Amino acid sequence: MINYLILFGIAVLPVIVLMIYIYRQDKYQKEPIKTLAKAFIGGMMAIPLDILIVTGIDGVLGDTFIANTVFFTAFLEAGIPEEFSKFLIFMIFIWRDKNFDEYFDGIVYASFIGLGFACVENIGYVFEYGFQTGVVRALLSVPGHFLFGVVMGYFLSLAKFHPEKRSRLLLSGLLLSMLAHGLFDWLLMVASVLPIVGGIIYIVFLWGDIKLWKLGLRYINKQQENSRRQAEASAFSHGSIFEHRDTDFDSEYKRIDWNAGNKW
Repeated sequence: MINYLILFGIAVLPVIVLMIYIYRQDKYQKEPIKTLAKAFIGGMMAIPLDILIVTGIDGVLGDTFIANTVFFTAFLEAGIPEEFSKFLIFMIFIWRDKNFDEYFDGIVYASFIGLGFACVENIGYVFEYGFQTGVVRALLSVPGHFLFGVVMGYFLSLAKFHPEKRSRLLLSGLLLSMLAHGLFDWLLMVASVLPIVGGIIYIVFLWGDIKLWKLGLRYINKQQENSRRQAEASAFSHGSIFEHRDTDFDSEYKRIDWNAGNKW
């Protein structure tokens, strides 16, 4: 029983840590717990959707030569269907939600969807393969799902608030997250099946992982800044309307807490 609890903790802890991290980065208008829970559960629901898509891909391409390649496993059985499933969940459950009302929200909700997916996937892998797998996945796979969510969420937020570029931005978010996920898995798989050059490929993977973290953090910083400008513009606009009604203004905008991201 204790062993099962330890394995469960190893599987879930990195998910919790990353959820707390991205929640704290939402500095100006915290998202409701119920909507975050909806995104997280939606990520879990993306698992059966992913399985359905992969089953269809295997049915069409399973007997072809490409089915035996690392590319097929990394992209067509992992990166593409998984990110497409998360994208559909976002569009169904979050896109029209009233709480998706600032730039940083896209990153928060897409990250929670990705972490919901990662949570279920991680529990399955850790219980099947054990402690060592849990440690490796805590350092690589779970943060990977988080970062793919950051990439997708960055573009979905831009699409939300720039309708004139919406189609291009939605497609960019979907394709870039698929590409990042596919390359992530492909490099790991190739490193494991090519023992002679595997070490070199793994170094390339680590370099790419660091680059992905830098990109994700840059997207987080950009949308934090966009949300700050958005909040200031909104407060200024309403300030002119409620110029002589300070009570109404404070009541309506008390939810904008400029130091919220620095609180524990």
